[in-house]
Amino acid sequence: MRQNRHVGTPSAQPSGAFRSGFACFAGRPNVGKSTLMNALVGTKVAITSSRPQTTRRAIRGVVHRPDAQLVIIDTPGLHRPRTLLGERLDSLARSTLTEVDVIGFCLPASERIGPGDKYLAGELASLGNTPVVAIVTKTDQVARPEVAAQLAAVGALGEWADVVPVSAVTGFQLDVLADVLVSHLPAGRPLYSDDDLTDEPEQILVAELIREAILEGVTDELPHSIAVVVEEMGPRADRADLVDVHAVMYVERPSQKAIVLGARGSRLKDVGTTARRQIEGLLGSRVYLDLRVKVAKDWQRDPRQLRRLGFHD
Repeated sequence: MRQNRHVGTPSAQPSGAFRSGFACFAGRPNVGKSTLMNALVGTKVAITSSRPQTTRRAIRGVVHRPDAQLVIIDTPGLHRPRTLLGERLDSLARSTLTEVDVIGFCLPASERIGPGDKYLAGELASLGNTPVVAIVTKTDQVARPEVAAQLAAVGALGEWADVVPVSAVTGFQLDVLADVLVSHLPAGRPLYSDDDLTDEPEQILVAELIREAILEGVTDELPHSIAVVVEEMGPRADRADLVDVHAVMYVERPSQKAIVLGARGSRLKDVGTTARRQIEGLLGSRVYLDLRVKVAKDWQRDPRQLRRLGFHD
């Protein structure tokens, strides 16, 4: 069921020319941007969660093809900020939109188009010459008639360069989406080496895997209050096959620390076990994970603490 609707014309390029450039996924929080990027790259470069606003950085994932190199930038979901951290994440997402060759506007097939989607459609339309591809995500969660209805609604929402329905879970039309995004890239040499799948430092990836492990199974308000910093990481001096990771999980209040720890530290232990397995998969080595929890009062609203935790202006 190929329902791609091509309504724009990519800039002309020499036939057979290698293409390289940047695409950015944008949309409301929790519309499947990170999961989609991971599926296109073919490995996990961004953490995912059912919690909104999981993504806090502009994470690059590299798609290698014989004819192109597509660098996808996953950004925080655009939303109405309620904290200084939210303002900085929103600013990061908006600034990224102005620096790419093509934008993928993600809207889930499983949710009706709302005021937030309409607002973002207007914002994207105001960017000028950057082509915008509307991507209907999560098509595996609804029946075909609902996908068709959503495609019609998205088509009526604005003037898109293309409209592509996909499923990152089943792989439906991922190849079509990659073709469409690549078609909007300029001719150029590869930007990354063949074995590069992301340019995120390993310590950042490790911190994100730890944060992902705690996001599920906690209360609704707690996820936004969690930050993770890897303070030290490296091979143990007398064990070449073992990597020591020392990390700190920050929360905003003592009551939140109690939630993260769980009864007699049971939840933190479970988080550590889950995170350690993920980190070992990433590093290809056995890992000793030392994970502590500290309180940094109202860090989301404190400029000094935001800088210390890696969220710069």
